[in-house]
Amino acid sequence: MAKKVSTKKPLTVNARSHALNATKRRQKPNLQKKTINGEKVIISAREAKKVA
Repeated sequence: MAKKVSTKKPLTVNARSHALNATKRRQKPNLQKKTINGEKVIISAREAKKVA
């Protein structure tokens, strides 16, 4: 099983319609499974670019 390394969590934002009605929605972080030094980890795509 992959170990979760990243501490990123979903953001809560407003979805806006053309009439500017606001409804809550979530923006999920871009989490990826990567193998680093033989260990499977779950990190964000931004973190994966820095490690690679």
